[in-house]
Amino acid sequence: MGFRPGDRVMALVAGGAYAQTAVVDEKNAMPVPVGIKMVKAAAFPETYFTVWSNVFERAGLKSGETLLIHGGTSGIGTTALQLAKCFGARVITTVGSPEKARAAIDLGADQVVEYRTGDFVAATREMTTGQGADVILDMVGASYIQRNFEAAAVDGRIAQIAFMTGSKGEFDLRPLLVKRLAMIGSTLRARPVSMKADLASALEKHVLPLLAARKAVPVIDSAFPLSEVREAHARMDAGEHVGKIVLTMPD
Repeated sequence: MGFRPGDRVMALVAGGAYAQTAVVDEKNAMPVPVGIKMVKAAAFPETYFTVWSNVFERAGLKSGETLLIHGGTSGIGTTALQLAKCFGARVITTVGSPEKARAAIDLGADQVVEYRTGDFVAATREMTTGQGADVILDMVGASYIQRNFEAAAVDGRIAQIAFMTGSKGEFDLRPLLVKRLAMIGSTLRARPVSMKADLASALEKHVLPLLAARKAVPVIDSAFPLSEVREAHARMDAGEHVGKIVLTMPD
């Protein structure tokens, strides 16, 4: 009921998006703002739904707080960085190279740590005069969990959305009690349509105006035609991309 044939839309699908056509509940779809190219729109739903849900709704990032983002030049990272700055937060991010560090700074990061040579715990404490990060967005997993506890502020919130280095390890959980930390985890795909609809509604209200004003726009690393999906995945596996890698469809 909310759209007409021919409307430009973007949507969070439950799977099957590597295709020329896809089916989605209309409540999980949003209009594409005028002037936004479809390649940008294709990169919007998955990352912005994820960041809004985990960083802003569940972890409750507020203006004036400090957000530590691991993987600040990934699709999720560039989204979280831009939105956090739009809503008045300070941002520290970890990256893997000098080139990615420059990209993060260009997007507005207040401090960047190259994780191969720097210590994000020390950098976070230094930037916050010893207090730590109010919110941490982590996709790395096991190898960072203990250090995230150390980098978090009292009453800090850690949003865990992936486990790139594994989900198992041995951890000292005492900081959870001493600092009153909250460790939050979630996925999108398994959520009911109604919950995704609520997220879509929140994005339409709070974030689509930022997209329309070009204040928070998906960063596109590269675009590949669907016939070159193998090359697209090779680009992603190489770990050199900044932002999203998009598959395009023939006209």
